[in-house]
Amino acid sequence: MSSPFPPMDPSCADDYDPNSLPVPAALARIDALVEPVAGTEKLAIRSALDRVLAESVVSPINVPPYPNSAVDGYAVRSEDIPTEGVRELRIVGSALAGKPFPGTVQPGEAVRIMTGAVVPDGADTALFQERVQCQGDILRITPDTKAGQNTRAAGEDLRIGDLVLAAGRRLNPADLGLLASIGVVEVRVRRRLRVAFFSTGDELRSLGEPLEKGNIYDSNRYTLYGMLTHLNAEVIDMGVVRDDPEELQRMLGEASTIADAVITSGGVSVGEADYIKDTLNRLGKVDFWKIAMKPGRPLAFGTVGDALFFGLPGNPVAVMVTFYQFVRPALLRMQGQEVPPIILLKARVSGRLKKRPGRMEFQRGVLEQDENGEWVVHGTGDQGSGILSTMSRANCFIILADESSGVVADAMVDVQPFAGLL
Repeated sequence: MSSPFPPMDPSCADDYDPNSLPVPAALARIDALVEPVAGTEKLAIRSALDRVLAESVVSPINVPPYPNSAVDGYAVRSEDIPTEGVRELRIVGSALAGKPFPGTVQPGEAVRIMTGAVVPDGADTALFQERVQCQGDILRITPDTKAGQNTRAAGEDLRIGDLVLAAGRRLNPADLGLLASIGVVEVRVRRRLRVAFFSTGDELRSLGEPLEKGNIYDSNRYTLYGMLTHLNAEVIDMGVVRDDPEELQRMLGEASTIADAVITSGGVSVGEADYIKDTLNRLGKVDFWKIAMKPGRPLAFGTVGDALFFGLPGNPVAVMVTFYQFVRPALLRMQGQEVPPIILLKARVSGRLKKRPGRMEFQRGVLEQDENGEWVVHGTGDQGSGILSTMSRANCFIILADESSGVVADAMVDVQPFAGLL
């Protein structure tokens, strides 16, 4: 006998949902819509840390600009280095960093030289001061140094016209020093990405507000703020929006006019008060709203106005997992940055991990090296998507494939370290 009730859609508790996109397919759909933002500005290099280069930088000079000594010692002509025995040279002067020797080293002569000082004309080799004998202005040397040793050639690091940094690079501290080494004062960078975000739900309270029965503090806005700040985005916190369709539509419309991307948390599942999907359909376009992953199946992606939209789940761990796997790479591309490849390690799992087939799982783990230097990963306990403390304790995701039915202790698993993500 057939059921009098219509068939039910799969819930978030179900591990298989034919309407959910596999993770790689969802990433491809997002990638197809992402374009770098327009607009650039010039900044002094001290203000350009973590900004994305809009133009490639080529070197206008050689670095170093002159041959210099890599050691404290004596500059000599390689022809004067004996093939056997000891040879005496006469010390005719000194070369200090910033104070070159003014003459030319002649046969039978040596110049006292410090690290970084210009190698004098006529000389091509620097001898360690510890490997020679000096008495007055007489230097005694042996055959233990090869021609050209302990010197740095002009242009050894960079030559005129070399590509120094390519457009699309996010500038790190070493890059700032590299730019300074070629005399660059300012660089052209892409403007900062503007990202507006808000949480949804009648149960949410902001910090400082009293909690009544059924209320919880809104943690998602703080994790989102931290993750967006880490990306050097211009963060626009629009607070909490109650479960009211008209208010939600107004806030989404406003956010889309002031931001390049809009992120919400909560309101994207199949509950009666989950309005994000319907509202987005009125204001823009929903590209997809379910992903075959755990935690984080309900994830709405599309456009609202001219802005990209990401409707994240409401559970705090699901917010962070979906942000790192989907939102972060999209925002990096919107900033004009080359997205670095995902770093995956193989590690031995210390205990059994439970899982049912049907969804890719991102379990929280602690990665460390054992006494043999091999990578071992431990689970952080209960993997519920509302247990944010396990995310705080973790330093990696343990990634279990869709078809996996769990793993036994000592099995090898894929691990994505948080280093570079958080």
